[in-house]
Parts: sequence; C-alpha cells; structure tokens
Amino acid sequence: MKIVKYLLLLSTIFLVACSNDDPSVEEVDQASNELSEGEVVDASEYENGHLLVDGDWLEENQDDVVVVDVRGEGYDGGHIPGAVHINPEELSDPDNPIGGVLPDEEKFQEKIRALGIDDDSTVVAYDDGDSLWAARLFYALELYGHEDVRILNGGFTAWLSDEKDVSTEEPSVEEGSFTAELNPALQSSQEDVENNIGNESAVILDARSEGEYDGSDVRAERGGHIPGAPHLEWTEAISDDGVPYFKDAEELEEQFAASGVDRDKTIIPYCQTNVRGAHSYFSLRLLGFEDIKPYEGSWAEYGNDPDTEIES
Repeated sequence: MKIVKYLLLLSTIFLVACSNDDPSVEEVDQASNELSEGEVVDASEYENGHLLVDGDWLEENQDDVVVVDVRGEGYDGGHIPGAVHINPEELSDPDNPIGGVLPDEEKFQEKIRALGIDDDSTVVAYDDGDSLWAARLFYALELYGHEDVRILNGGFTAWLSDEKDVSTEEPSVEEGSFTAELNPALQSSQEDVENNIGNESAVILDARSEGEYDGSDVRAERGGHIPGAPHLEWTEAISDDGVPYFKDAEELEEQFAASGVDRDKTIIPYCQTNVRGAHSYFSLRLLGFEDIKPYEGSWAEYGNDPDTEIES
C-alpha cells in the first residue's frame, strides 16, 4: 500500500459536527480487552479505558483491527492507512418517518458486513476529532450486539497532530460475517421515556444545545425539553484546547454528577436524533456506567408529537 506523509496545517481542519446540529454491558467490556491489554490511553483513569485508544496503540495493533472512518467528507483525500469508510448518512434509515433513526437489523448488518467486520472483529472508529459520529457508530454496533468497539481519541485531528502516516488508497475488503441482533436493554422508546418522567430511579439527560433545551432554538414542531430532564451538552465531554480529546475521568465524572447523573439510576440520554445522545452514551460507558438506555427517537419524535408533555 502506498503511504504518503500527510503534512497538513491543523488550523484548516473544521470540526463541523461541533455546531450542535445532529447531522442529516458488562459482557461488552469483557470481550474488549483481548488486544494488547493495558496499552490503552489512560486505562487507569477511566473505568472502561479500553474503549478509548490513541494513535500509538492503533499503529501497533493495526493488522488486528478494523479501522472505520466515519467522516462525512475527506476520506478520498487522505485517511488512516487501511481504514474503511462509512458515510454518517448511512447510519440512518431514510424510510423511517422519524428522522435520523438507525437502520433495522437487516439493513445495518448489510452495511457493517460491507466494511469487512465479523462478530469477533475489534473495531476502532474515528471521525474528524470530536468523536460525534464515531460515538454514533459505537452505539449502533453495541446496540446490535457487537462486543468489541473502540474510539480513537481525538480522531483524525489527533492522528495528523502526531504526524502519523496517511493513505489515499482504499483497501480491498472481504465481506464480513457480523450478525446484527438488537439489544433492547440499550434503547428507550417514547413510551419508556414518558413512563420515566418523574421517576426518581431514572435520569432523562438532554445532550442538546442550551437554545434547544430552553425552547429558543426550535428544531421540531415544538421546542423545549422533556419534563425534569437536566441539561448537559455533549460538547462538555471534549477538551476545547487544541486537539479535541475526551476530558479526564475526574472532570467527566464531576460534570455528570453536577447534572444529577447517578450510577445507581437508569440514564436516558437524548438529543435531536440520538447522535449527540450517543456521544453522551459513550462518555458514560467510558466512565463505567452500566444502565444507559438512549432515546433513539429523541426530539425528532418527541417534539413532533402534539400530545407529549414539554417544559421550556
């Protein structure tokens, strides 16, 4: 494979996903420690540190993992050597009346097999850097039963910052054998959400922007938030000084705790189309939270239902 040194100015990298728009468990953890155990980013810091890898780890284990580029654009111009590509648009079902909802088992399985992923593959996802779309793929794979998914901390921005090799060649891929089987324990329906409003053993967490939360930025028939839902924007999990790495475990833990997110409760993240909600799902998984059930329909469903209770 022809590898070229990709010397780019990091200032030209625009992390468009940071615009606050949603673009148009224990078993899982046990299976995730098979490759180079201990050689992970801050593994001692995060309870599930194996879910987050750095560029050095990825270079060392590249022949044993499936690297998935989840950027909307830029793959043809340069990507991590050997990485396959899935466009973020492929992670939603265009036939579903609720915008942004994941494809069903059969359609999702077809897309994942096309990437060369088997049931026992170690998958490392990356995007431009804020891990928004990488986390969406992470959540989708876990939801459909894959047991070893990780994210490259800082994504392609970190890869370039570390001056690692970049390729413009698309690898040949042999179809994988991944079998999709939805795990209902990792997902909330609108009925689940409504039943948990006011439930002290659950936290419905709003991961959207402040404007969406208070109803000044309306992206459905109605604006506002689910009654009783605390607000913690997904971007708060990411460092804003240079490369967009995840914040350290202590800071993440403090932020969630301040929002009333308790390990003993069921956590139900949501946003507009569960892209940002999936990012919060990953942050919580990284910290070792076990009972996390994102609301897949999110505000695209809830805010367009004239009969739902809303606060602003």
